[in-house]
Amino acid sequence: MSDLHAATEDMPIDERVRGFPPGHAPLPLSEIGKQGWKPYDGRMALPLISLDRQAFAENAELMMAYVKSHGAEIAPHAKTPMSTVLANALIATGAWGTTVADIRQAAVLLKAGQRRLILANEIGGVAAARRLAAVLSQYPDAELHVFVDSAALLEALSCAWQERGDLPPLGLMVEFGAGRAGIRSADDAARILDTILAKETPAFRLTGIAAYEGAAATANAAETMQRIDALMVMTAEFLPQLRARIGSERPLFVTAGGSVFFDIVVARLSAAVAADPSCRLVLRSGAIFFHDHGIYERGLSGLDARGGLSIGGETVSAAAGFRPALRLWAEVLSRPEPRLAISGMGLRDVAMDQGMPRPLALYRDGIRLADLESARVLRLNDQHAFVALADDSDVSVGDVIEFGISHPCTCLDRHAILYGLDPHHSVTAAFLTSFG
Repeated sequence: MSDLHAATEDMPIDERVRGFPPGHAPLPLSEIGKQGWKPYDGRMALPLISLDRQAFAENAELMMAYVKSHGAEIAPHAKTPMSTVLANALIATGAWGTTVADIRQAAVLLKAGQRRLILANEIGGVAAARRLAAVLSQYPDAELHVFVDSAALLEALSCAWQERGDLPPLGLMVEFGAGRAGIRSADDAARILDTILAKETPAFRLTGIAAYEGAAATANAAETMQRIDALMVMTAEFLPQLRARIGSERPLFVTAGGSVFFDIVVARLSAAVAADPSCRLVLRSGAIFFHDHGIYERGLSGLDARGGLSIGGETVSAAAGFRPALRLWAEVLSRPEPRLAISGMGLRDVAMDQGMPRPLALYRDGIRLADLESARVLRLNDQHAFVALADDSDVSVGDVIEFGISHPCTCLDRHAILYGLDPHHSVTAAFLTSFG
């Protein structure tokens, strides 16, 4: 157990954190899961967000089985929950490492004891390079790989590493892109490669190629596939060119793969990686372990339409195999109109960038009453959800609604604690998040 983990387990939690029962004496984080609380039994302050621990574990097991069956690895993206405990749990289930989106996230994961990280982003310029160097100077055993798509960033990193003699090796990854950062052509990539190789030292070395296919997506499905295919072709074709420049012995890796199109990444890049005995393919999917009732539900239906998950020679339905693990819980505050309920959950609690939350079930006096299949959220403001109801809906003030969410990455960052639930919806753990 890292010192940080031990410290957070002893951290006192009180009403300043959503979900904690008002008037209850402060509790160490580690004691919250021993109280027998339930989000719908009237004791916990609502709204709150919860994690179905069994669904999370089963999602992890399925994703690890898929990755291993294709001879690949995975470094789950920690930006989704920013929970060091959950990131460490995925390492324990077989993840190769962890992905982060910025320097601060890298610092959080390093402080929690992780040592193999992919910083899957362009970080900025000279000031950012020095900040990264300052972080890594504290962890001489760290293995960090950073994306590079410009000579400006490469020069900044090179200067920062030359200024200090106390830094661990830094891995440099040529980033290809479409729709976001990343090099747009093989010619530009060749020029960046020349610059990297000219600046290499034992502590400053090329370690592979990176891409992110999710940014290539558009509203047009056919165009999306064309753009992703083009990005994967460019990535795959650059690998033998890169290998020819550095020789056959150096370990390399190719990394891509979010939580919607990872099957295409595996299909398009596996052959190129398999042809290089010293190279491995590393996916970076993160939200897949949490899934949802929106963007990723739609994404996995699309994956099934492309042929489903191939695991050990068998085809598995992704939509049936992965389960949404996150829920928002909120009370009904008002029934101002026959077909309208006002729930105490709003933009401060849940995201709407990839779709509205979905009402799932209704609870009263600690008992589950019914599904809410016909209900839908019309709109959100800062503290309220406007829920449209059927004419015969038995929804009363004080009832609790269980909501599914869309897009974990923009919901979880609103919450300091993620409450872990067992299959009976009892709180059995509390996971501190580190969004800053």
